[in-house]
Amino acid sequence: MTLVFVYGTLKRDCSNHDFMAGQEFLGEARTAPGFRLYDLGGHPGMVVLPDDTDGVAGEIWAIDADCLARLDQLEGVAEGWYRREPVPLLAPFANRGIEAFVYPHDVTGRREVGPVWRE
Repeated sequence: MTLVFVYGTLKRDCSNHDFMAGQEFLGEARTAPGFRLYDLGGHPGMVVLPDDTDGVAGEIWAIDADCLARLDQLEGVAEGWYRREPVPLLAPFANRGIEAFVYPHDVTGRREVGPVWRE
């Protein structure tokens, strides 16, 4: 099982949560400061922003290899749309090397949505 931090449409009660079917919800979590969410057109992108002081709120899930492959495909990892990488989280999930899908592109002109994605 792989632990992942989800912060957008994969969260409970959101539009892509069906991708998490059969996986284990471990709890709510927050990144350390230095990350911010931007609206990419109906879904968020989490970007590294060193001057951020809030971090991003999300959820931790334990997922199997099949689910991880589906998420990589959904997020366009092979195409470079998102990059899966470890993100620093606050307690109780700190220092565990948990990965998230980080948006590695310029967000100039995109609407900042703050630390919480709501659909």
